[in-house]
Parts: sequence; structure tokens; C-alpha cells
Amino acid sequence: MLTEAQKLDALAGLGVELNQVRDLDVLMEKILSLARRFPNADAGSIYIRREGFLDFSYTQNDTLKARQPHGKLIYSTFSIPVDKTSVAGYVAATGRLLNIPDVHEIPPTAPYGFHKEFDDATGFRTRSMLTLPMVQASGEVMGVLQVINAMDEAGRVVPFTAEGERMLSHFASIAAVALTRAQMTRALLLRMIRMSEMRDPKETGAHVNRVGAYSLEVYEAWAQLHGIPHEEVENNRDTLRMAAMLHDVGKVAISDLILKKPGRFNHEEYETMKQHTVLGARLFQDAQSDFDRAAALVAANHHERWDGQGYPGHVDITTGRPLPGQAAPAGGALGKRGEESPLFGRIVAVADVYDALVSVRVYKEAWSEEETLAAIRAGRGSQFDPELVDIFLSRLDVIRSIQDRYAEE
Repeated sequence: MLTEAQKLDALAGLGVELNQVRDLDVLMEKILSLARRFPNADAGSIYIRREGFLDFSYTQNDTLKARQPHGKLIYSTFSIPVDKTSVAGYVAATGRLLNIPDVHEIPPTAPYGFHKEFDDATGFRTRSMLTLPMVQASGEVMGVLQVINAMDEAGRVVPFTAEGERMLSHFASIAAVALTRAQMTRALLLRMIRMSEMRDPKETGAHVNRVGAYSLEVYEAWAQLHGIPHEEVENNRDTLRMAAMLHDVGKVAISDLILKKPGRFNHEEYETMKQHTVLGARLFQDAQSDFDRAAALVAANHHERWDGQGYPGHVDITTGRPLPGQAAPAGGALGKRGEESPLFGRIVAVADVYDALVSVRVYKEAWSEEETLAAIRAGRGSQFDPELVDIFLSRLDVIRSIQDRYAEE
């Protein structure tokens, strides 16, 4: 339980802390974690406004999390209208916070009500609820922050206090600024993806969001197994999530005759297509940040193989030619073997192939999950890092929830 002085100190530093996070999904998780710390709330959610609806975009729940085999909360996304019939909709529609001591005692005269379907389905018991608007500088409500079940020192559910209202109102304002900036960053990334999509119909926003989310899930589990320091993990989560989304951005430089060919490539076409790895890495060659460096690594290495038979291999990114002593007898460069390929590239390799197999392509129908998992298992130790395959397969419940969240429209 934080003291009042600790809460004030935490609030003072939040603007700087949140503005260091650039990825939208990572930021929402950070915002919710910090918001729940102030009142020691057991759970919470973030809703993002999209036209006349609120998208249920992120949730945390310590009680339900403890029931999951890997401590990862699985949830479904949905939307609710911005109107006064629900608690979150009321706050979005009016711009006023609601502090409800017990949602089961909302008076019948209130325009809003508590929908207990989630509690009934999960066995969770919602009691106290504080719901706040996240307001942009323009005055528009861009989302809703909701924290649930404030806990006292004995672990009992108590109402949210007036002091908690004030602190979280300030926090919601800070969060709105950070979220607006992260939304702009995500929009910029997706515009880059749309450039690729105009050329390559496989490269959709849903696909890259899934690959980014799969990659983050695998990295977090890998980092936990290897005892990676928390601060390093936090920094890497942000950069990997965005870098993974841009793994195929180099395809913008590949001819339409190849990208849009309704069938498999011949040898010459395949050799040309392989250059998208080098071309993508060149976009980030003049690195200005950790993100640039991560994006270059992912672009260049996500088609390397654990057995050394991948591409582009040990090449000079500037020229695309083999590095000294790395020329293969049959031409080209020797592939990177094992951990010669960087971790981020090895992670995205698994994530990208999985999503490509379960998705429709111009030259194939979507594979079933059973067929796809068999292919991933078959590639363990040859195409893919065996440890990363094991991690991926152990997180299939989360992988499936990511597929649902970023389904093709």
C-alpha cells in the first residue's frame, strides 16, 4: 500500500514516465498498472473512443490473473455505445467521473446501470468502481479509465475516496496526453504498413498487429525464464512491439509483378523477394533510437533459420553483399546459425510464420490451427529456435486471444 507522500511523488513523475512509452498497447498496460496503484485497485479497464462507440481496449484483474496458468489475463474485445445507459458510456457522453461505492446498489433512478454478465461468466465480484474521462487538450473525451474494487490494507474491498478521485483525475489528464501521442505513433506505423499493403495484399494492419503482439508475449516469457532485469524488459517491450510490426516494410521496394503474383515464385523471383530483408533494414540504417536499431535487426533477421539455411545471412546491409569470409559456395552469403541471429529476429521468425500459415494468402487457403502447430513443431531446432517454439506453444491461450483481438476486418 502506497503512502500519501509516495502517491504524490509517483504522480509528479508520471508525465515523464508515460511519455517514454511509444507503443499504444504497451502504454495502455502501463497506464492501467499505474492507475491501480494509487487506490490499490484489484482491477481496471481502458476504453478508447472510436466514433460513437467505446472500444474495450485493455483490462487488468489481479483476482482473475491468479487463476490463469501463466498469470496472463485472457479477455475478449467488444464495443459499447457512447450513451448514458452504461457506466463507461455515461462518463464518455457527459465528461463527468462516476464514483460508485457499490455497483449492486446503483439507484433505479440512475440513467446508467451495471451489467453483470462479466461477473457471472468469470465468478469475479465487482463492488466499488471509479470511472473517469480521459480528455484531450481540445476538450474531447478520447477514452475512459475505470478502476475497480479499491482494497484496504486487510485486502477488503472499500469505496474509492474523494482524495483518490482527485489524484486519478490528474492522472487521467496525463494519460490522455500520452495516449494521444501514442495513437499518433501507431497511426504513423500503420500508414507505413498501408504503403506495403498497397503493394503486397498480405501485409495488413491486422497481420502486423498480431505479429507484434505474439512477439511481445514470447519475449516476456523468455525474459522471465532468463531473469532479465525489469527495466530492460520494459524498454525492450516497447521497441520490440513496434519493430515487429515493421518486419516486412522492405517489400515496398519489391516489384508488383512479384508481390502480387497469384502463385509461388520461381527461383529468380524468390531471390528478388529475399532482398526485402536488406531493403527494410536500410530504412533504419541511420539509427537515431533503440527503436531504429530494433527495427533494423528484425527486418534483416526474421527470415534467418536456426540451422543456418535462412537469408539474407551475413551481409553488409549497405551493399547487400556477403561480409568478408561469409560467402557461400553456391553464391550469396552464409546464413546465420543459431544465436548468430539476434533474439528479436528469432522471435519474429516464429510469430510471422505462424500468422502467415493460419491466414489466407493469394497462393493458399488458411491452414487449420492443428496443421499450423504441426508445422511449427516440425521446425523446432531446424527453422526455429527450439526454446522460443516451446514458449510459443505454451502460450497458445494468449495467442488465440490475440487472433480474436486483431481479426481481419
